[in-house]
Amino acid sequence: MKRILIIFTICLLTFSIVSSKSVTADKEKKKQKVSPGIEVLLKEEKDVLKGKKVGLITNPTGIDSKLTSIVDLLYDDPDIELTALYGPEHGVRGDAQAGASVEFYIDEKTGLPVYSLYGKTKKPTPEMLEGVEALVFDIQDVGTRYYTYIYTMAYAMEAAKENNIPFIVLDRPNPQGGISVDGPVLEPEFSSFVGLYPIPLKHGMTVGELATLFNKEFKIGADLKVIKMKGWKRSMDYDETGLPFVLPSPNMPTVSTTFVYPATGLIEGTNVSEGRGTTKPFELIGAPYINSDELAGKLNGLRLPGVKFRAASFTPSFSKYAGKLSHGVEIYVTDRDEFRAVPTGLHIIKTIHDLYPDDFEFLAANNFSLLIGNDWVRTMIKEGSSVNEIMKEYQPEQDAFKKVRAQYLLYK
Repeated sequence: MKRILIIFTICLLTFSIVSSKSVTADKEKKKQKVSPGIEVLLKEEKDVLKGKKVGLITNPTGIDSKLTSIVDLLYDDPDIELTALYGPEHGVRGDAQAGASVEFYIDEKTGLPVYSLYGKTKKPTPEMLEGVEALVFDIQDVGTRYYTYIYTMAYAMEAAKENNIPFIVLDRPNPQGGISVDGPVLEPEFSSFVGLYPIPLKHGMTVGELATLFNKEFKIGADLKVIKMKGWKRSMDYDETGLPFVLPSPNMPTVSTTFVYPATGLIEGTNVSEGRGTTKPFELIGAPYINSDELAGKLNGLRLPGVKFRAASFTPSFSKYAGKLSHGVEIYVTDRDEFRAVPTGLHIIKTIHDLYPDDFEFLAANNFSLLIGNDWVRTMIKEGSSVNEIMKEYQPEQDAFKKVRAQYLLYK
């Protein structure tokens, strides 16, 4: 009997190990490996920087697949002379909160000068670029029009053109994938640093693709070179790339945050908290005047694709309603392929507006119209229009943009 039990146990263990290996192998197959632009540059295209004094625009997301900073990679490379660093919003080291300007300083680790491209100076001046012979951009974007890094890139491209400096973009994945395009196209009179050019709210492009589009369609005319990734496909979201995810800014902590951001980033333009000051920014939204069960019930009753809402209460540690108990919902994206962020965001805002007309407000500061890219969406919400009516209004311009966009796609 003991012998039979021993044999049976061995068989179970063997089956368990084989099954475990099979599951692991399946997971590895699904998690394809992507090489970001920095790795392709150093392995195959380093000649574009050899013999040149290099300026680098980056932040903590500028890493290789082993989490080594591009600052260290270029500074330690004997073939490359890194001479200056430039930081976007939140700084080169990513330690500044949203809206906080970062002054000039010397990087402790490398001794290099660090110039801020956020605050008073968004575009590199000739003095900042003195002696620079190639300007490199390597920052992780999140795929949403009102995220400022892509405009730091655009202004730097303008400066590179004006100072006869080649501009090199090291490409990275769009964390939301490269297929879905959604939302109104920004109207030129609402151009700002949270929306510089007429592109949809969710553009479905990589920074390298955007750079090529900006350069030609908006007549920047820089001497531009994009170092493409290897292994990235448009159908991939970030979790499928095999790359480590470094939070692009203090309130963008996870890949999941990037998916809800085109929806709930719009809430910044209202008197509802977008969850800043919590551990789930943009996934938690609410205000003291909201009834969480009521709001969750209304939103779940809409049966929006790929998303569920949980009644939630929270107390932000900073930003809107700091120290005040707020009530609202936590947003759960249940199917990333089905989820439509922009209509979801409009449904959330319209539902709160309709439920609490005496309390809800569009703010003058954090202007909703700058975020959405026009003034008519706000007007239609106030006048009682449905989200479907709003979507029909912006569909023609979105379709027109898709035709332009198709000319600049670098990946299948």
